[in-house]
This record gives sequence, C-alpha cells and structure tokens, in this order.
Amino acid sequence: MKKLTSLTKTQLLTCIQQTTSQFDTGKVCDRIPQLAKANPSWFAVHVCCIPGQTYSLGNTECVFPLMSVIKPFSFLYLLEQMGADTVLQWVGVEPSDAAFNSLDQLITDGGHPRNPMINSGAITLADKLPGKTASDRTYNLCQWLNQLTDSQLYLDEIMLASVRASRSPANQALVNYLAEQNRLDNPEIALDTYEQICCLSGKVEDLALLGKILAGANNLHHHRIVNAVMLTCGLYQASAKFAIKIGLPMKSGISGGLLAIVPNQGAIACYSPALDSIGNSVAAIAFIATLTQKLELNIS
Repeated sequence: MKKLTSLTKTQLLTCIQQTTSQFDTGKVCDRIPQLAKANPSWFAVHVCCIPGQTYSLGNTECVFPLMSVIKPFSFLYLLEQMGADTVLQWVGVEPSDAAFNSLDQLITDGGHPRNPMINSGAITLADKLPGKTASDRTYNLCQWLNQLTDSQLYLDEIMLASVRASRSPANQALVNYLAEQNRLDNPEIALDTYEQICCLSGKVEDLALLGKILAGANNLHHHRIVNAVMLTCGLYQASAKFAIKIGLPMKSGISGGLLAIVPNQGAIACYSPALDSIGNSVAAIAFIATLTQKLELNIS
C-alpha cells in the first residue's frame, strides 16, 4: 500500500479526467427544489492527510448540504456522549438490502433500524441527540463538529426551507411507524432535527476535515465502530459491492457529497451532484475507485 501523502496534483488531475465522463450517467436530485439547482458537471475534491498535507482541485468553492453524509457524525456524537452500549440498543449495525428510506425493511425488522446510515436509523438517533428543541440539537452537533475538526459548517436556512416544503412522504412514514413501535420520544422533534442536521452545509474542505477525525491514528474505539459501519452500510445497498471494489469506509449523500476514510492516513472528500439510481454520486465513486487503485489504498 502506498501512502496518501505520496499523492501528487498530477495524479489527482489525471484521476478527475478519467472519471468526469460519469456525469452523463447520473442525475441531480430533483425531489428537493434547492438541490435541483446544482450543476451536474460540478466536481470538487479535497484530500486531508494526517501529517498535514492537503490537496484540492475542482469546484472547491461550492457550498452544499451534507445530507446523509452527516449520519456518521451524529452517530459518533452520540457514541461519545452516551456510550456504545446505549446507542447500539437504538440502532443495529447490519447492512441494508433495501433503499435508504425503505418502510418495508423497517417493518420486517420490527421497528428496529438496521443501521444508523439509513433514514430510519438516522431519524431514531436524531430523536436522542442532546437538546430540548430541534434547533438546540442541531446547534449542539454543529458546534461540536466545528470545534473538533476546525470545519466551518453552518445550517443553510434556505435549503432547510426547501426540504420542509418538499418533505419526503417516505420519511414521514418511517417516523409514524417508529412512533407506533415506541422507538421515538418525540416524533415531531425527531423529524425536524433530522431535516436540520441534513442541511448542515459547507465546502468539500469542511467535509474532508470531518473525515480526518475518523482517520485518526489513535484508532479510538468509537471511531472504529463508525468506520466499520460506514464500510458495510455507508453506500446503502451498494455498500457490499464497493467494500470489495474500493475497500474504504465511505458515506454518500443525495446532495452529491462523498467521504472516504483512509485509516491512519487521512480522508478524501468529493462533491459531484449527479447521482446513480441508489443515491450515490457517480463521478465521486468513480474518482475514489480510480484513486484507490492508483495508490493501492484498499484496506480490505
């Protein structure tokens, strides 16, 4: 395995050039009007190495909501605040074999979310975040992450308004069923919190800084749990395929964000809003696959 620090800007540019043809095979999420405004040809990458080196190329000034890429970090926050024994009573760690917003799977599982990387799991954890209101919980999580990682995340109120105006019926159905199964303390606050934390926004550099914490050489217990769940669950029902093909803990979001962790070395963050049918960024995944092959970064 080569080191992430051996990466050159020439290699980075070559990898981007080899993967941008993927734009045409994807589609920008149009369910949320504000997301639909993104240009499908945008591409940005930022690499943060633990020793301190950074590499950036592309549309790095683009600001985007993390959407589902926030899920590993709300999971980490609760692990740090409550401990693994408590948190893992609320959600499982098993891979999903259905869509990220599947009600059928939640029903099959008796209301116990399969893992924290799908919507039912993330909504359940949003219900448990510290704070009386959804705004308190979002602020607390955002502040914790910014202080921990030196990132500059903020709540995009315009994006949040767009999410609320086009609220997902699937997410509402998940909340209703979780409430029926007594999995939520306050269903309305849980859903509001979930929508707010998904609208925490920043640049691709901010996402890489978040990932760098999970890549830390200290290999802390809670970080290992999050990385393991990202490896097996972070790309929804495509997770097993890419665990074999790429072999890095990764998490995607419908805004086009993608985070890959290279344990003990650093993090690679991409932004490219054209998605495949599952909800993963087509160009970002192709880029990570090309880069990991070039640098032999696969950990599996």
